[in-house]
Amino acid sequence: MSAALIAGLRAQCGGPRDGALLRFSLGNALLEQGDHTAAVEELRQAVSFDPNYSAAWKLLGKAHLAGGDKPGAAEAWRQGIAVARQRGDKQAEKEMSVFLRRIEKSEE
Repeated sequence: MSAALIAGLRAQCGGPRDGALLRFSLGNALLEQGDHTAAVEELRQAVSFDPNYSAAWKLLGKAHLAGGDKPGAAEAWRQGIAVARQRGDKQAEKEMSVFLRRIEKSEE
């Protein structure tokens, strides 16, 4: 993602379009650019806007993991799995369960 796209998304933060989708998009762009810390911050904002946004929980876990924070990743995925179960989002639940098992196995 380009710096211009990230700047455009950041410009919308705090405005009338600010919300879970905007913060998810910004977090995704930052993660793709390699800015794990900023991605985690934006994805936390996404789930604070919409705690039932299972895709944001999944990406938050990936951002934590990319930054080397395995406990943070595991916690995000645990919360995401609970949300996905409540919503009946079987695919997201399955994906996050696989990611979580990989982390738990690597810590054994």
